[in-house]
Amino acid sequence: MLLNDTALIFGRYARQTLRSRLAMLFGVLMPLLYLVFFGPLLTGLPLASRGSSWQVLVPGLLLQLGLFGAAFAGFTIIIEKNLGIVERMRVTPVSRLALLLGRVLRDTAVFVFQSVLLVLAALVMGLRAPLAGILIGFVFVALLTLSLASLSYALAMKVHTPQEFGPAINTMTMPSMLLSGLMLPMSLAPGWLDVLSHFMPLRYLVDAVRDAYVGSYATAHMLYGVLVAVAVAALAVTVGTRVFRTAGA
Repeated sequence: MLLNDTALIFGRYARQTLRSRLAMLFGVLMPLLYLVFFGPLLTGLPLASRGSSWQVLVPGLLLQLGLFGAAFAGFTIIIEKNLGIVERMRVTPVSRLALLLGRVLRDTAVFVFQSVLLVLAALVMGLRAPLAGILIGFVFVALLTLSLASLSYALAMKVHTPQEFGPAINTMTMPSMLLSGLMLPMSLAPGWLDVLSHFMPLRYLVDAVRDAYVGSYATAHMLYGVLVAVAVAALAVTVGTRVFRTAGA
């Protein structure tokens, strides 16, 4: 029942996405611009312990793609609420978990696809990373998207207008980007900032993917990254499902 319901919801939103291919491709434009214009600036920085500049930058850009894309996913559900679509779906026998999972799995598929495009462009520009490390990176993008999209939809179910939703998401995403070391390893930051960044869950995912891109899999960074990614995903899906069950009840 859950699988059938999830597939039904996923198919509905996947068809919507396929009808707007241009928007999907433009979603990867910003990371590509970072790749082209920011990547060369890293050459010569003391990054030897973390691999080449591309092995530092590309993992950060992959997770940045998931961070900003998934965090703003809730905008669509605000529109659907105002049109009465959400309420009509919630009175059907479809599982509340499926109403959430169908959406977030569509988002996950989109951002993993965009991540593949980003990595292919990076390989052309000089990235060298093991295939296993690249695939691990995609898994982390998927888990991050699953987590943030679930929380984004949960928040969107609680607010009434995009004007409320946008500032709340910006308040969350900007500190996450700055304190997680997406652009540069936090080991280059002042000591107090490095300590502060350990309270940002995204940092552990960034460190894990960077280890994977240099072929280091059995590391503390990888262990912490997996534990944090799985725990946050489980918590986010639980919160999102509860909100879908109770919002408007």
